[in-house]
Order: sequence, then C-alpha cells, then structure tokens
Amino acid sequence: MANKEEKVGALNKIIILHGWTYSLAKWDEFVKLLRNLEFDVEVIKIPGLTEKSDEVWNLGKYSKWLNNRLSKESSKVILLGHSNGGRIASCFAARFPAKIKKLILISTTGIYHREPALEIKRFLFGVVAKIGKRITNSNILRKFLYRLAREKDYQEASPTMRKTMLDLISNDLTPEFKKISIPTLIIWGEDDRITPLSDGQLVNKLIKNSKLKIVKGARHSSFYTHAGEVVRIIKHDI
Repeated sequence: MANKEEKVGALNKIIILHGWTYSLAKWDEFVKLLRNLEFDVEVIKIPGLTEKSDEVWNLGKYSKWLNNRLSKESSKVILLGHSNGGRIASCFAARFPAKIKKLILISTTGIYHREPALEIKRFLFGVVAKIGKRITNSNILRKFLYRLAREKDYQEASPTMRKTMLDLISNDLTPEFKKISIPTLIIWGEDDRITPLSDGQLVNKLIKNSKLKIVKGARHSSFYTHAGEVVRIIKHDI
C-alpha cells in the first residue's frame, strides 16, 4: 500500500498532449510511472496525428478543440505538452487559463528561429503547399525537396497535415508565452538537438511564473529516454 509521500498524485489529473507523432507507444512507461504515484493520467489523441482528420488545423483551432475537450473535466487539470503538444498547450494556457491548475512543458516548440536553414525549410514547405499536385507524380522532385528541408515528419504527413505543419512552424509564440500566468514547470533535455536548451531558457524567461529543470544527458524525448527522472521532477514540483 502506497504511503502518503507516494500518493502525491491523488486528486490530480494530468492531460498529456503528445508531439508530432502517429503512435502513443513511447508514452507507456512514463504514464505507468505517473499512475504509480496515483496521478489520473490521460494521453489524448490529437486531430490529424493520432486521431484521424481531413481538416487543416492551426493553433486557434487546436485551442478551441482542447477547450471543448477540457470542458468535460469536473475540475482544473495539470496540462502537460511535449514538443508540438507543448506548442498547443502553451497557446491554450495563454487563452484559457481558468481550465488549468498547472502547465508542464517538455521541450516545447514555439520559439521562432530565423537561422538560414530554418528559413529555407519554411520556404520549401510553402512551395510544396502551393504547387502541391504538380509534384505529386514526381517522386524524384518531391523527395529532393523533402531532403533539402531535412524534415521526415513533413514527408510522412498527409497533404492537409503538411499545411498544418507549415502554419504551426510559421508562428512565433513569444507573445503567447508572455501571457501565461499559471504556474509552469519547464523540463528540457540537456542535449536536445531539435529544440535547443537555449529555447527552454528563453521560454523560462518569457513565462513569469515558471521554473526550468534540465535533464542531464537527455535529448528531445526525455519523457521516454529518462522517464524516471522526468517523473521525479514532476513529483517534487506538485
């Protein structure tokens, strides 16, 4: 039987927004560890990714979708977002703070970079979105553009989700981060190569009521590679 210290999650529900993925398998161990602490945990499926959708989505639409989803909860929840899920969670927290008791961001995206490589990626995604069907039958040209962009997720996405990705990566969430007022825990992999640690440090500065915890030796998916450490950080912060 769990002692009082272990029951840190009692009466706390954690809603998890996953990143840009089509499978939830990597969350299994992390969720199991949280439930061992008696958190009520739910990884919800995101439209266009783990939930089928033929629509093009943007941050405003995702925020309305999440607001509708959380309206079913009887009390405020702890909202946890990883990577692109963190982008959605941040935007939602800025617009609907009354629905959340705490925000947890793990290697969230949303900081707009202007490095040449990223500007080229956005440009190429825009080109593909505009000429669409004209390159559909040209595998060589299509693969060449994707290789230039160095974005496997974009290559594997449906046409509508490519438009969604283009819209998401074109948004600078700096104004949204500044609006977040609820307590926020930011968790970042020390060696994250997708969203660098400097992004986490900047998000920490932008969100006034926030703290940053760094997971040593971890990269972008610390919840998966260092599940125990990330759960310990959450446990000590709740």
